This record gives sequence, structure tokens and C-alpha cells, in this order.
Amino acid sequence: MANIKSAKKRALKSEEKRKHNINYRSMLRTFIKRVNNAISDKNIELSKKNFKKLQSVIDKQVQKKLIHKNKASRCKSRIYNKIINIL
Repeated sequence: MANIKSAKKRALKSEEKRKHNINYRSMLRTFIKRVNNAISDKNIELSKKNFKKLQSVIDKQVQKKLIHKNKASRCKSRIYNKIINIL
């Protein structure tokens, strides 16, 4: 552990931020699983509905710099192509 007061504070803040980010990453994975489950069930309406929610979650996380914008774009593109292939 650090000896300087500001370094101790930074360590605590970093730990808080890490826990916060873990929750957001978990939420992202949950939304991806929901869309993929709807796709595997070949439920077009549900997959489109879940994909719309997923897009907003991904975009919010990009704004918070939790994930890179290119990763977000790649993720949305891959899932959208899966939805298109159901049709």
C-alpha cells in the first residue's frame, strides 16, 4: 500500500472504478447473450427488440470510454449480420 495520502486515495478510487466497470461489462455481456439467444431461437421480433437495447447500451459505454469505439462497431456489426441471416 502507498505511504502518501494522495496515492492511498488514488488506490481506493481505482478499486471503486474497477468494480463499477465490472458491472457495466457484465451488463454488456448479458445484453449480447439475450440477442444471441433470440437469434438462436429464430425469433426475429425479439432479436430486433433486444438488438435495439443493446445498441444503446454499447453506445453509452463508448461514451464512458469503457470499451473502444471500434470494438463497439465490430460487435454491433456482427450481431446485426446474424439477425439479417435469420431472414
